[in-house]
Amino acid sequence: MVYVNGRFVPPEKAQIPVTDRAFLFADGVYEVIFGRAGRFAFWDLHMARLTRSAAELEIPLPLDSAGWLAVAKRLWSEGGDSGSIYLEVSRGAAPREHHFPDRIEPSTVAFIKPASAPESCLGPGVSAVLLEDQRWLRCDIKSVNLLPNVLAREEARRRGAREAILVRDGMLTEGAATNLFVVREGELWTHPANHLVLAGITRHVILEEARRLDLKIRLEPYAKADLAQADEIFVTGTTSHLLPIAEIRDEWRAKGPGPITAQLHDAYWRRLTTELEPAASAAASAG
Repeated sequence: MVYVNGRFVPPEKAQIPVTDRAFLFADGVYEVIFGRAGRFAFWDLHMARLTRSAAELEIPLPLDSAGWLAVAKRLWSEGGDSGSIYLEVSRGAAPREHHFPDRIEPSTVAFIKPASAPESCLGPGVSAVLLEDQRWLRCDIKSVNLLPNVLAREEARRRGAREAILVRDGMLTEGAATNLFVVREGELWTHPANHLVLAGITRHVILEEARRLDLKIRLEPYAKADLAQADEIFVTGTTSHLLPIAEIRDEWRAKGPGPITAQLHDAYWRRLTTELEPAASAAASAG
């Protein structure tokens, strides 16, 4: 089933107007939340980010956290064991004008993307490429304006890589669909959460776990020119979880999954399992 504007319908009957502003202008926000057997990881963090993104675009949210959770539980009742739920809110349908229309109702869409259970063991890592960051200057808003990310991922795919690491003014920002971490001489580097990156939920959890492990953290962008000095590199995301980078083509190659990456990987998976439980309890009270 698919949830569209208050109704649960089969996918072939899920429709939005052609004048919906998400379709015409990418005027909308979204979240992707990992789930397993109808339980959802880091639900409150995702809801807080959805609320912030919508507020930045001045889009009123038609559902609160409990309402979204009830929708998610209903959708998952027909889903598989593991996967993710996609939630989107657009400004709504209106005559095509660039300014905000008056008296418009937001549109909502939600569906489950089933997937096989992810591996909780640390793999050898994946390949990445470096590309110029061509995105807009409000990457902190999780909007549906993702064409630059799509183009970067496609270029990475054509070059036989899993991810594109984006570079702006000589500094590494993040992946096309992930956040970036670099380990150098025992210090964990990641770009500060400003307008140039999306503050990922998995990124947030990794930083919390790094602090619990008393790791040295530098919330600073890492320079492309210093890649040769990097000891470990990994990326994080809701559906990628924690993914080691084995190589950045023509720039850097790992000696194998490093000790800090391994520590954080294990800590993250323990946390993920724990954090699946509260949403299940909240869902029961939400009906």
